[in-house]
Amino acid sequence: MNRQETRAAISLALVYVLRMLGLFMVIPVLAIAAVEYPDYSPMLVGLAIGGYGLTQAILQIPMGVLSDKWGRKPVIYIGLCFFAIGSLVSANADSMAMLTFGRILQGAGAIAGAVMALAADVTRESERAKVMAIIGVSIGFSFYVALLTGPIIAGLYGIQGIFWITAVLTVCCLPLVKFGVPTPKENSPSGDALPQLSQLKNLVQDPNLWRLNASVLIVHLLITCFFVQVPVLLTQIDFGLDEHWKIYTPILFVSILILVLLMKVCKQLKSSTSFTISLVFMAIGFGLFLLPGLNWPIILLAGTLFFAGFNYMEAHMPVMVSSIAPAGKKGSAMGIYASSQFFGAFLGGILSGALTTWLGPKLALVACLVIILIAMFIVSGLQKATKVKRLTLSIPQANLAKFIAQPSLLENDLTKLKGVHEVFVDTEKRAVYLKVETQGFDIEKAKALIS
Repeated sequence: MNRQETRAAISLALVYVLRMLGLFMVIPVLAIAAVEYPDYSPMLVGLAIGGYGLTQAILQIPMGVLSDKWGRKPVIYIGLCFFAIGSLVSANADSMAMLTFGRILQGAGAIAGAVMALAADVTRESERAKVMAIIGVSIGFSFYVALLTGPIIAGLYGIQGIFWITAVLTVCCLPLVKFGVPTPKENSPSGDALPQLSQLKNLVQDPNLWRLNASVLIVHLLITCFFVQVPVLLTQIDFGLDEHWKIYTPILFVSILILVLLMKVCKQLKSSTSFTISLVFMAIGFGLFLLPGLNWPIILLAGTLFFAGFNYMEAHMPVMVSSIAPAGKKGSAMGIYASSQFFGAFLGGILSGALTTWLGPKLALVACLVIILIAMFIVSGLQKATKVKRLTLSIPQANLAKFIAQPSLLENDLTKLKGVHEVFVDTEKRAVYLKVETQGFDIEKAKALIS
């Protein structure tokens, strides 16, 4: 990567880290800290934990589309402002209802698609995968840091302290975007990074993609249920809120070691089989929470198994979506995937809070086991994804009129080239999107046809 790409990658990764810290730090502490509010109830706790997911799910694709019209940076600024305002509302909340409203406002800052699109716009095709990998690693890193630091900050400054820190971190993101990331040139190909409304219907109905979307919805539903239930269980065995990190730390690190082993074991297995194994790990984790005489070693074991399965699916599902998505439609496919992810977090909060209120925590955990069985059925129909490479090539302005007049001409010629799987020509963006074999494809022949 050159200096500009390195600076952009670090700046956007920091934006993700600081923003995700704000979203996630509150998750492991809210179920305990919320008892101080006069209108406390398990239902409101669930809604407050997962409430951000509702607005994230609804606005993820529209914000990505707006970034195509207004520009990436303006949309990112708007999203960060919404997030900061939501954090301030939650920091000053004197009721669970107001805190929940603040969390929903936080979710209105749905800028994941715009950030990824900006990263694609300011990097070369050859270096784009590295930049995306850096941002992807930062998301996972922020999640783990948030789980460990959230209980400590809440123990020192209360839950309000988390939201104040979140607001400050969000404001720090604004100069990072302004000065750390170059402004992309107009009319440059987006690198297949944006959702397009016209593509959504066919992608929703794709037999492999809908299974992955449903699976990520369920996985994030389960992680939200986990953090509605587990902090309460830890408190019941005399672990104070400021001591919860002592349990989460070994859970996270040991689960990563198990993840590495799972990746080696599952390397030769079909995706449906490896996902089923991961779901079995998650099911055993929830099953252990139902044992009588629950103590901290059992919670430690249960949490480790649950996170091992969660980590594997969280790491591999987006890779599969990226691979399966048709040429030129990865941005739309990932937009639907991200919306499903966040909507799962919202449903998890609602479902766990409602079941805990109406049936009690034990039956809420039983319901999670039933949902895992449904997920196993869904992933059993997944087909193997082929390894392909994606390319984005620009159409010269001089040839644009010819291709607009005969839209299938270029697509037909490119399809005949050796190693080409799919072609999508977007004359509006002057871009040709290709899915090709990693070996055997001659990019110079493709460029010659376009020229």
